[in-house]
Amino acid sequence: MYKSYKIVKRLVIFLTVAAILAIGWLFLFSLDFGQQEVNFGVTFSDKYASDLELNWQESYLAILDDLGVDKIRLIAYWDDIEAIQDQFDFSKLDWQLAEAERRDVEVILTVGRRAPRWPECHDPAWINDLAKLAVQQHQLEFVKETINRYRDRQVVKSWQIENEPLFSWFGKCPKPDKQFLRQEVDAVRALDSRDIIITDSGELNHWQTAAGLADKLGITLYRIVWNKYLGFWDYFFVPPAAYRFKADITGFLNGNLKGVLVTELQMEPWTLDKRMIELTEAQQARSFDLNRFKNNISYVRQAGFNEVYLWGVEYWYWAKQQGRPEIWNEAKKLWQD
Repeated sequence: MYKSYKIVKRLVIFLTVAAILAIGWLFLFSLDFGQQEVNFGVTFSDKYASDLELNWQESYLAILDDLGVDKIRLIAYWDDIEAIQDQFDFSKLDWQLAEAERRDVEVILTVGRRAPRWPECHDPAWINDLAKLAVQQHQLEFVKETINRYRDRQVVKSWQIENEPLFSWFGKCPKPDKQFLRQEVDAVRALDSRDIIITDSGELNHWQTAAGLADKLGITLYRIVWNKYLGFWDYFFVPPAAYRFKADITGFLNGNLKGVLVTELQMEPWTLDKRMIELTEAQQARSFDLNRFKNNISYVRQAGFNEVYLWGVEYWYWAKQQGRPEIWNEAKKLWQD
């Protein structure tokens, strides 16, 4: 009898604690830190626009003029710019920056080996047979060449060095190298005084190492992900407050940090190891649609970030060209209302 009483007592205690934790977790969903204006921008990849079989220049101008963005993250792709060793062709990026400059659009310029869009590391073919140290030396020279070319352009407001360089779970890249990343950061600081952004996975990394190297920390924010082993994984259980608290703790622990921004807010479907243009509308809608667009905007507002860059603007334009302008038109409201 006494043994049964102890079992019941432990069960009651366990259920009570579980209920308190559940209520507390639900309470976190009610917290709203969105008391300040959110400055939205987008990331643009000429590579991705071309993969969608779009005219990338036409797409870019539509983003600037029809969508009306006033902040954009651009990318210096190593394999495009230095396809031949020691021969640099910046013509694509020159054009993008010039068009942004004409419209007073603020630019974050991403430079390095690891850059937005698959396969993450955009390697020129000529480095394939080089030793690690030789690759890093060329990589550093590419970074310096890019900074030197654009450091007099006031349209560039910040430098992003690499893209999620300390995150090893995604992309076809070598293992993270914190010491080499520090060399890149030091090299950029020696050339220019503008803020340096280091990015990290919002969901799958702790942020502290990246924050320790940066003036500003950029994070991803994904509400649903996919991989070939687990399929879709929805972060429905993560409240906006979790990102806010993590950002505040990171700022407290890293006195050098001026702020945390969202550099990649999920705003397009997962492609299931295919090209986007190979997916049916139903496959696209499994991980992203107009409702998810609206919900993700509400979510990031509630998390209280004041600078947010949306991921997938090329997809919105492609969908618009396919006769589905709903997401594009909804996005316009962020800059034109």
